[in-house]
Amino acid sequence: MFQLDWWLIAVVSTIIAVVVAVIILLVVKAHREQATTGKEDIRGNTAVVRQTLDPEGTVFFQGELWSAISKSGRIESGEEVIITEIKGLKLSVIKKAKE
Repeated sequence: MFQLDWWLIAVVSTIIAVVVAVIILLVVKAHREQATTGKEDIRGNTAVVRQTLDPEGTVFFQGELWSAISKSGRIESGEEVIITEIKGLKLSVIKKAKE
């Protein structure tokens, strides 16, 4: 007849309980986090000017070229800007302070 030791049952049960608890905690954490997509995700990020903003031009952000309007005067190509808002397909940007 085949018998299992009580300690083996306890160890396997404990491991299964810990794995289930971790999965439940991760699921709860994922449900509590605010989704960041769309306009909310773009605001506050850094883009690089591709065509001089005087006050309009283009910027490069997340692999895409965007039309942009500078709220802080002329910004030369290659400089970094901060995205302040998005209206349609046009970004409003300000010059990034140099560190």
